[in-house]
Amino acid sequence: MKVLIVHAHYEPQSFTTALKDQAVATLSAAGHEVRVSDLYAMQFNPVASAADFAERSDPDYCVYALEQRKGFESGTIAADIREEVAKVDWCDLLILNFPIFWFSVPAIMKGWIDRVFVSGRFYGGKRFYDQGGMRGKQAMLSFTLGGREHMFGPQAIHGELETMLRPILRGSLAYAGFTVLPPFAAYHVPYVTQESRQQILVEYAGRLNRLDDLTPLSFPSLDDFDDRLYPKT
Repeated sequence: MKVLIVHAHYEPQSFTTALKDQAVATLSAAGHEVRVSDLYAMQFNPVASAADFAERSDPDYCVYALEQRKGFESGTIAADIREEVAKVDWCDLLILNFPIFWFSVPAIMKGWIDRVFVSGRFYGGKRFYDQGGMRGKQAMLSFTLGGREHMFGPQAIHGELETMLRPILRGSLAYAGFTVLPPFAAYHVPYVTQESRQQILVEYAGRLNRLDDLTPLSFPSLDDFDDRLYPKT
């Protein structure tokens, strides 16, 4: 496979970075081709704004999604966006690698999604979920967090992990058409021993070596809805 890892951590010595490095080593050793977008190292601009368009279809009022579509088609969208879209187009598997910040992704990764998931290429009209622009590609999250594993679940204090991550799992990746694999969580990493961290890396390598055995998460199919997107009875 061709694998793109989008990595968001400001500290090169962090365990989140160790997860990224483990993924690069494991996937490369298995014969896959791997590229990395290290967002902090790239000083990636996370701010979606009118400045992303060298030319505007409407110079008086910016509707970002509409300008995205026209700017991408005309080649006048910002160069860093074009470069990242090309990487996603290239890959078979997209891995987003990050620390959990406030039940979500860091701002720099959210901004990467805002700017790179271009209207007209990733989604548009009724091209979403299983009809989305990224149909045929896979995506997975790998992340670190401070909580313990027992803190996440149906009756746990923080609720279910996949519910917490719904905006990214469903609202971004699945919506754009990716087949979403179960996320890999590294729990409690600021507080565990070095031996425990090494064991997490071993477990992550094992996960990456059996990607074909994973059951994707379930999301809507447009076949189950009518032309007005009401559920079919």
